Amino acid sequence: MVADEKILRDLLAQGGIDGGTERERLATLERELDQCWDLLRQRRALTEAGEDPGAARVRPSSTVEGYRS
Repeated sequence: MVADEKILRDLLAQGGIDGGTERERLATLERELDQCWDLLRQRRALTEAGEDPGAARVRPSSTVEGYRS
């Protein structure tokens, strides 16, 4: 994901994509990253509760994006 972000920024700098496309693709990457963090938190919580961390599942981005810090 970090490599994808760098590619997007480089493409923008070189004129390969416009700013709107970059923002749209970066927003998608941010949602995917939020889902990864959520999955990691689920796995840690299950482990701490003595349960199987393999039971954690990727939640929809609409769910994850609704969380408050």
